[in-house]
Amino acid sequence: MKGLVPAGGLGSRLRPLSHTMPKQLVPVAGTPVVVHALHRLREAGVTETALVVGEFAPQLQEALGDGSALGMRLTYLRQGRPRGIADCVMLARDFLADDDFVLYLGDNVLPGGIADYAAEFRATRPAAQVVVHKVPDPRAYGVAELDPDGKVTRIVEKPPEPRSDLAVIGVYFCTAALHEAVAAIRPSARGELEITDALQWLVSRGDEVRARVHAGYWKDTGTVDDLLDCNRELLNQLTPAVCGEVDGASELIGPVRIAEGARIVRSRIHGPVTIGAGTSVLDSRIGPHTAIGRQCSVVASGIGSSILLDGSHITGVPDLHGSVIGRHARVDRRREPRGRRLVLGDHTTAEVTG
Repeated sequence: MKGLVPAGGLGSRLRPLSHTMPKQLVPVAGTPVVVHALHRLREAGVTETALVVGEFAPQLQEALGDGSALGMRLTYLRQGRPRGIADCVMLARDFLADDDFVLYLGDNVLPGGIADYAAEFRATRPAAQVVVHKVPDPRAYGVAELDPDGKVTRIVEKPPEPRSDLAVIGVYFCTAALHEAVAAIRPSARGELEITDALQWLVSRGDEVRARVHAGYWKDTGTVDDLLDCNRELLNQLTPAVCGEVDGASELIGPVRIAEGARIVRSRIHGPVTIGAGTSVLDSRIGPHTAIGRQCSVVASGIGSSILLDGSHITGVPDLHGSVIGRHARVDRRREPRGRRLVLGDHTTAEVTG
């Protein structure tokens, strides 16, 4: 079974971060979102995967290479502009050939993995198998209706009056039958080829489309709040490891991971926290659920429940909470603040005033 990972979306809900980097490379718990997806595919036995990429193709290729570091072989397919998930399947037609494949959206995170779902698909081989999750308001999703045996009887994209609370999430197991379906559908009102329309085409033709209900954690990391929620969830599973330098005046509490080359001086780190290689933390307090990237500096500051991307610098800010700071951004204090929330794009400078 092959893998197909759409990674070319615009990420408009994550601006300004997504102005200068693909949303799939934004890290949660110290690892890019798309790498979490590729790990889940590898755990399910998928070793050959294509990524559908857009304008940020060079950044993705530089970050992921040929996939060998992940135990995979990666192929990159260029999409001129985002035209829907089903369009990604069309682009990958030659790569996929007639093989079964798993379509895994590159901004979705399922920490529990997909190996069990993959095993069931391999054993039963319906035309397609979707993964669904109960949500309080399904109107923003593709919604699946099932019979008592788990067979899909209907799939509707963003229905105004859903007849089910089962949202179709970003993992789809498919046979070659899906190629015929995506070739038969037409663009939706928003101008995209919807994967839900292709799946409904199979259902209408009488093909078997089955569903597995995912009861564990799942997140589409499309917004800043979703990123921070996912960061918290993954950090709660953190395996501690201290490879960097921690001086005698510093205190580590709870699970903390400090990469080689990082330096902690006169600081208190209350995990779960991960700190990347080459980062310096001086005279600071780092609170739970914080992930700090590589080559960052935090000086005389307090940070909690936040994500700092590579190369960011925080100085003199005592209460930074629930923030996402872009690559090589700077946050400096002018006068004593009373708590701030910041979302900064790459290469920006912010001055926090009273």
